[in-house]
Amino acid sequence: MTDSSIKKIGVLTSGGDSPGMNACIRAITRTAIYHGIEVVGFRWGYKGVLEMDFRPLGSRSVSNIIQRGGTILGSSRCKDFETKEGIYRAAENLKEMEVDALLVIGGNGSLKGAQELDEAWDGQVIGLPGTIDNDLGGTDWTIGFFTAVDTALDSIDKIRDTAEAFQRIFLIEVMGRKAGDIALGVGISGGAEEVLIPEIPLDLEALGQRLIEAKKRGKGSYIVVVAEGVCDGGAHEVAREIKRITSYESHICILGHTQRGGSPVAHDRIFATRTGARAVEAALDGLTGVMIGVQRGELCHTPFGQLEKRWRFFEPKRLLEINTMLTI
Repeated sequence: MTDSSIKKIGVLTSGGDSPGMNACIRAITRTAIYHGIEVVGFRWGYKGVLEMDFRPLGSRSVSNIIQRGGTILGSSRCKDFETKEGIYRAAENLKEMEVDALLVIGGNGSLKGAQELDEAWDGQVIGLPGTIDNDLGGTDWTIGFFTAVDTALDSIDKIRDTAEAFQRIFLIEVMGRKAGDIALGVGISGGAEEVLIPEIPLDLEALGQRLIEAKKRGKGSYIVVVAEGVCDGGAHEVAREIKRITSYESHICILGHTQRGGSPVAHDRIFATRTGARAVEAALDGLTGVMIGVQRGELCHTPFGQLEKRWRFFEPKRLLEINTMLTI
Protein backbone atom coordinates (compact mmCIF):
# COMPACT_ATOMS: atom_id res chain seq x y z
CA MET A 1 0.00 0.00 0.00
CA THR A 2 1.42 3.36 -0.98
CA ASP A 3 0.89 6.53 0.98
CA SER A 4 -1.45 7.92 -1.71
CA SER A 5 -3.87 5.01 -1.15
CA ILE A 6 -4.50 5.91 2.52
CA LYS A 7 -7.75 7.83 2.65
CA LYS A 8 -9.14 6.82 6.04
CA ILE A 9 -7.54 5.93 9.38
CA GLY A 10 -9.34 4.38 12.34
CA VAL A 11 -8.20 4.71 15.94
CA LEU A 12 -9.29 2.95 19.13
CA THR A 13 -8.28 2.66 22.78
CA SER A 14 -8.48 -0.79 24.33
CA GLY A 15 -8.00 -2.43 27.72
CA GLY A 16 -7.16 -0.45 30.83
CA ASP A 17 -7.12 3.30 30.29
CA SER A 18 -3.95 5.28 30.89
CA PRO A 19 -3.30 9.02 31.22
CA GLY A 20 -2.09 10.33 27.88
CA MET A 21 -4.41 8.32 25.64
CA ASN A 22 -6.31 11.49 24.76
CA ALA A 23 -3.08 13.27 23.89
CA CYS A 24 -2.28 10.38 21.55
CA ILE A 25 -5.75 10.50 19.92
CA ARG A 26 -5.26 14.23 19.39
CA ALA A 27 -1.86 13.78 17.76
CA ILE A 28 -3.12 11.01 15.48
CA THR A 29 -6.15 13.01 14.41
CA ARG A 30 -4.37 16.26 13.66
CA THR A 31 -1.41 14.60 11.94
CA ALA A 32 -3.76 12.62 9.71
CA ILE A 33 -5.80 15.74 8.86
CA TYR A 34 -2.58 17.56 7.99
CA HIS A 35 -1.94 14.82 5.43
CA GLY A 36 -5.49 14.97 4.08
CA ILE A 37 -6.63 11.72 5.70
CA GLU A 38 -10.10 11.13 7.18
CA VAL A 39 -10.14 9.86 10.79
CA VAL A 40 -12.78 7.81 12.61
CA GLY A 41 -12.63 6.89 16.29
CA PHE A 42 -14.11 3.54 17.32
CA ARG A 43 -15.99 3.62 20.61
CA TRP A 44 -15.26 1.12 23.41
CA GLY A 45 -12.19 -0.44 21.82
CA TYR A 46 -12.54 -3.46 19.58
CA LYS A 47 -16.23 -3.63 20.49
CA GLY A 48 -16.69 -0.51 18.38
CA VAL A 49 -15.13 -2.24 15.37
CA LEU A 50 -17.36 -5.30 15.77
CA GLU A 51 -20.49 -3.17 16.14
CA MET A 52 -19.36 -0.46 13.70
CA ASP A 53 -19.84 2.08 16.49
CA PHE A 54 -17.67 5.05 15.62
CA ARG A 55 -17.50 8.84 15.49
CA PRO A 56 -15.73 11.05 12.95
CA LEU A 57 -12.75 12.87 14.44
CA GLY A 58 -11.85 16.34 13.26
CA SER A 59 -9.42 18.99 14.38
CA ARG A 60 -11.98 20.68 16.62
CA SER A 61 -13.33 17.44 18.11
CA VAL A 62 -9.91 16.77 19.68
CA SER A 63 -9.49 20.31 21.03
CA ASN A 64 -8.91 20.71 24.76
CA ILE A 65 -8.32 17.01 25.44
CA ILE A 66 -4.52 16.86 25.76
CA GLN A 67 -4.77 17.52 29.51
CA ARG A 68 -7.61 15.06 30.18
CA GLY A 69 -7.18 11.61 31.69
CA GLY A 70 -9.14 8.59 30.51
CA THR A 71 -10.10 8.35 26.85
CA ILE A 72 -12.76 10.26 24.90
CA LEU A 73 -13.39 7.11 22.84
CA GLY A 74 -14.04 4.86 25.83
CA SER A 75 -12.42 1.49 26.34
CA SER A 76 -13.31 -2.11 27.12
CA ARG A 77 -12.02 -5.65 27.11
CA CYS A 78 -13.96 -7.29 24.30
CA LYS A 79 -14.42 -11.07 24.69
CA ASP A 80 -16.03 -11.43 21.24
CA PHE A 81 -12.90 -10.05 19.61
CA GLU A 82 -10.82 -12.79 21.22
CA THR A 83 -12.42 -15.42 18.96
CA LYS A 84 -11.48 -16.19 15.36
CA GLU A 85 -14.99 -15.28 14.32
CA GLY A 86 -14.63 -11.91 15.99
CA ILE A 87 -11.29 -11.21 14.31
CA TYR A 88 -12.68 -11.97 10.85
CA ARG A 89 -15.85 -9.97 11.50
CA ALA A 90 -13.71 -6.99 12.51
CA ALA A 91 -11.68 -7.37 9.31
CA GLU A 92 -14.86 -7.45 7.21
CA ASN A 93 -16.27 -4.40 8.97
CA LEU A 94 -13.09 -2.41 8.43
CA LYS A 95 -13.14 -3.38 4.75
CA GLU A 96 -16.79 -2.38 4.43
CA MET A 97 -16.05 0.99 6.05
CA GLU A 98 -13.08 1.48 3.69
CA VAL A 99 -10.65 1.97 6.57
CA ASP A 100 -7.10 1.70 5.28
CA ALA A 101 -5.18 1.69 8.56
CA LEU A 102 -6.18 1.00 12.17
CA LEU A 103 -4.18 2.51 15.04
CA VAL A 104 -4.58 0.67 18.35
CA ILE A 105 -3.64 2.30 21.67
CA GLY A 106 -3.37 -0.26 24.47
CA GLY A 107 -1.33 -2.77 26.41
CA ASN A 108 -0.31 -6.42 26.01
CA GLY A 109 -3.73 -7.91 25.34
CA SER A 110 -4.79 -5.10 23.04
CA LEU A 111 -1.66 -5.35 20.93
CA LYS A 112 -1.93 -9.14 20.79
CA GLY A 113 -5.38 -8.57 19.29
CA ALA A 114 -3.86 -6.05 16.88
CA GLN A 115 -1.37 -8.68 15.75
CA GLU A 116 -4.12 -11.20 15.07
CA LEU A 117 -6.15 -8.61 13.16
CA ASP A 118 -3.10 -7.68 11.11
CA GLU A 119 -2.80 -11.31 10.03
CA ALA A 120 -6.48 -11.52 9.03
CA TRP A 121 -6.98 -8.15 7.33
CA ASP A 122 -5.29 -6.67 4.29
CA GLY A 123 -5.19 -3.17 5.79
CA GLN A 124 -2.45 -1.75 8.01
CA VAL A 125 -2.42 -2.16 11.79
CA ILE A 126 -0.12 -0.09 13.99
CA GLY A 127 0.06 -0.22 17.78
CA LEU A 128 0.85 2.40 20.40
CA PRO A 129 1.91 1.47 23.97
CA GLY A 130 -0.92 2.67 26.23
CA THR A 131 -0.57 1.08 29.66
CA ILE A 132 0.51 2.36 33.07
CA ASP A 133 2.34 -0.89 33.88
CA ASN A 134 5.28 -0.17 31.53
CA ASP A 135 5.43 -3.88 30.75
CA LEU A 136 5.77 -3.93 26.95
CA GLY A 137 8.81 -4.82 24.90
CA GLY A 138 9.98 -2.49 22.15
CA THR A 139 9.84 0.67 24.24
CA ASP A 140 11.51 2.12 27.32
CA TRP A 141 8.30 3.78 28.50
CA THR A 142 4.58 3.41 27.93
CA ILE A 143 1.90 6.09 27.77
CA GLY A 144 0.64 6.78 31.29
CA PHE A 145 3.51 5.23 33.27
CA PHE A 146 5.00 8.47 34.56
CA THR A 147 1.61 9.84 35.58
CA ALA A 148 0.82 6.64 37.49
CA VAL A 149 4.12 6.90 39.35
CA ASP A 150 3.52 10.55 40.22
CA THR A 151 -0.02 9.79 41.41
CA ALA A 152 1.17 6.96 43.64
CA LEU A 153 4.09 9.06 44.89
CA ASP A 154 1.76 11.82 46.02
CA SER A 155 -0.16 9.29 48.12
CA ILE A 156 2.99 7.80 49.61
CA ASP A 157 4.31 11.22 50.60
CA LYS A 158 1.09 11.82 52.53
CA ILE A 159 1.13 8.37 54.12
CA ARG A 160 4.72 8.97 55.25
CA ASP A 161 3.49 11.86 57.41
CA THR A 162 1.08 9.57 59.26
CA ALA A 163 3.61 6.74 59.48
CA GLU A 164 6.12 9.08 61.13
CA ALA A 165 3.55 10.55 63.50
CA PHE A 166 2.43 7.15 64.80
CA GLN A 167 5.62 5.11 64.18
CA ARG A 168 3.76 2.66 61.98
CA ILE A 169 4.53 0.08 59.32
CA PHE A 170 2.61 0.80 56.12
CA LEU A 171 2.22 -1.59 53.19
CA ILE A 172 1.26 0.35 50.07
CA GLU A 173 0.02 -1.77 47.18
CA VAL A 174 0.38 -0.41 43.65
CA MET A 175 -0.57 -1.86 40.28
CA GLY A 176 1.74 -4.25 38.47
CA ARG A 177 0.72 -7.91 38.14
CA LYS A 178 3.76 -8.99 36.15
CA ALA A 179 5.98 -5.91 36.16
CA GLY A 180 7.26 -3.96 39.15
CA ASP A 181 8.07 -0.73 37.35
CA ILE A 182 5.47 1.40 39.14
CA ALA A 183 6.51 -0.04 42.51
CA LEU A 184 10.18 0.56 41.73
CA GLY A 185 9.60 4.09 40.47
CA VAL A 186 7.48 5.18 43.41
CA GLY A 187 9.56 3.30 45.97
CA ILE A 188 12.85 4.85 44.91
CA SER A 189 11.44 8.37 44.50
CA GLY A 190 9.47 8.13 47.74
CA GLY A 191 12.32 6.80 49.84
CA ALA A 192 10.48 3.60 50.80
CA GLU A 193 12.35 1.20 53.06
CA GLU A 194 11.30 -1.83 51.00
CA VAL A 195 10.06 -2.43 47.45
CA LEU A 196 8.55 -5.83 46.63
CA ILE A 197 8.22 -6.66 42.92
CA PRO A 198 7.39 -9.79 40.87
CA GLU A 199 10.81 -9.82 39.17
CA ILE A 200 12.66 -10.46 42.44
CA PRO A 201 11.88 -13.65 44.47
CA LEU A 202 9.94 -12.78 47.61
CA ASP A 203 11.67 -13.65 50.90
CA LEU A 204 9.27 -12.70 53.68
CA GLU A 205 11.42 -14.24 56.40
CA ALA A 206 14.28 -11.92 55.45
CA LEU A 207 11.87 -8.97 55.30
CA GLY A 208 10.65 -9.79 58.79
CA GLN A 209 14.20 -9.92 60.15
CA ARG A 210 15.02 -6.55 58.56
CA LEU A 211 11.96 -5.08 60.25
CA ILE A 212 13.01 -6.47 63.64
CA GLU A 213 16.54 -5.09 63.22
CA ALA A 214 15.20 -1.71 62.15
CA LYS A 215 13.01 -1.50 65.23
CA LYS A 216 15.99 -2.39 67.43
CA ARG A 217 17.92 0.51 65.89
CA GLY A 218 15.10 2.82 66.90
CA LYS A 219 13.54 3.22 63.49
CA GLY A 220 9.89 4.15 63.81
CA SER A 221 8.01 4.33 60.53
CA TYR A 222 8.59 1.77 57.79
CA ILE A 223 7.16 2.06 54.28
CA VAL A 224 6.91 -1.06 52.12
CA VAL A 225 5.75 -0.64 48.51
CA VAL A 226 4.16 -3.83 47.20
CA ALA A 227 3.45 -4.55 43.52
CA GLU A 228 0.07 -6.30 43.36
CA GLY A 229 1.52 -9.34 41.57
CA VAL A 230 4.31 -10.05 44.04
CA CYS A 231 2.35 -12.94 45.59
CA ASP A 232 -1.17 -14.34 45.90
CA GLY A 233 -3.04 -12.00 48.18
CA GLY A 234 -0.72 -9.05 47.57
CA ALA A 235 -0.26 -6.65 50.47
CA HIS A 236 -2.74 -8.52 52.67
CA GLU A 237 -0.68 -11.70 52.47
CA VAL A 238 2.52 -9.77 53.16
CA ALA A 239 0.89 -8.22 56.24
CA ARG A 240 -0.18 -11.64 57.53
CA GLU A 241 3.33 -12.99 57.16
CA ILE A 242 4.91 -9.96 58.83
CA LYS A 243 2.56 -10.46 61.79
CA ARG A 244 3.47 -14.14 61.98
CA ILE A 245 7.23 -13.54 61.81
CA THR A 246 7.56 -10.39 63.88
CA SER A 247 4.23 -9.92 65.76
CA TYR A 248 4.16 -6.39 64.28
CA GLU A 249 0.90 -4.99 62.93
CA SER A 250 0.98 -3.44 59.46
CA HIS A 251 -1.38 -0.87 57.99
CA ILE A 252 -2.43 -1.54 54.40
CA CYS A 253 -3.21 1.05 51.76
CA ILE A 254 -4.24 -0.19 48.31
CA LEU A 255 -4.04 2.63 45.77
CA GLY A 256 -5.92 0.71 43.09
CA HIS A 257 -7.46 2.57 40.17
CA THR A 258 -6.47 6.00 41.42
CA GLN A 259 -3.23 5.32 39.56
CA ARG A 260 -5.05 5.21 36.23
CA GLY A 261 -6.80 8.54 36.59
CA GLY A 262 -5.92 12.20 36.59
CA SER A 263 -4.38 14.64 34.18
CA PRO A 264 -1.28 13.26 32.42
CA VAL A 265 2.07 14.73 33.41
CA ALA A 266 4.14 16.58 30.82
CA HIS A 267 6.32 13.56 29.99
CA ASP A 268 3.30 11.41 29.12
CA ARG A 269 1.74 14.18 27.02
CA ILE A 270 4.94 14.65 25.04
CA PHE A 271 5.53 10.92 24.60
CA ALA A 272 1.91 10.31 23.54
CA THR A 273 2.10 13.18 21.06
CA ARG A 274 5.37 11.99 19.54
CA THR A 275 4.22 8.39 19.15
CA GLY A 276 0.77 9.36 17.86
CA ALA A 277 2.22 11.55 15.13
CA ARG A 278 4.81 8.92 14.23
CA ALA A 279 2.11 6.22 13.96
CA VAL A 280 0.38 8.16 11.20
CA GLU A 281 3.69 8.70 9.43
CA ALA A 282 4.44 4.97 9.76
CA ALA A 283 1.14 4.19 8.06
CA LEU A 284 2.05 6.61 5.26
CA ASP A 285 5.40 4.79 4.98
CA GLY A 286 3.51 1.54 4.36
CA LEU A 287 4.34 -0.10 7.69
CA THR A 288 2.01 -2.60 9.35
CA GLY A 289 2.20 -5.09 12.21
CA VAL A 290 4.41 -2.84 14.34
CA MET A 291 4.22 -0.87 17.56
CA ILE A 292 5.65 2.64 17.84
CA GLY A 293 7.84 3.12 20.92
CA VAL A 294 10.96 4.84 22.15
CA GLN A 295 14.37 3.40 22.95
CA ARG A 296 17.16 5.53 24.40
CA GLY A 297 15.24 8.65 23.46
CA GLU A 298 14.70 7.74 19.80
CA LEU A 299 11.36 6.75 18.30
CA CYS A 300 11.36 3.24 16.88
CA HIS A 301 9.00 0.57 15.60
CA THR A 302 8.94 -3.04 16.78
CA PRO A 303 7.11 -5.96 15.09
CA PHE A 304 4.18 -7.22 17.15
CA GLY A 305 5.80 -10.66 17.41
CA GLN A 306 8.76 -9.22 19.32
CA LEU A 307 6.86 -7.28 21.99
CA GLU A 308 7.17 -10.07 24.56
CA LYS A 309 10.98 -9.91 24.34
CA ARG A 310 11.34 -7.15 26.88
CA TRP A 311 14.59 -5.60 27.95
CA ARG A 312 14.71 -3.37 31.00
CA PHE A 313 15.68 0.29 30.72
CA PHE A 314 16.71 0.11 34.35
CA GLU A 315 17.86 -2.93 36.29
CA PRO A 316 15.51 -3.75 39.20
CA LYS A 317 18.10 -5.63 41.27
CA ARG A 318 20.62 -2.81 41.13
CA LEU A 319 17.99 -0.18 41.97
CA LEU A 320 16.87 -2.18 44.99
CA GLU A 321 20.47 -2.51 46.17
CA ILE A 322 20.90 1.25 45.94
CA ASN A 323 17.61 1.83 47.75
CA THR A 324 18.70 -0.47 50.59
CA MET A 325 21.90 1.53 51.07
CA LEU A 326 19.98 4.80 51.18
CA THR A 327 17.25 3.76 53.63
CA ILE A 328 19.28 2.10 56.39
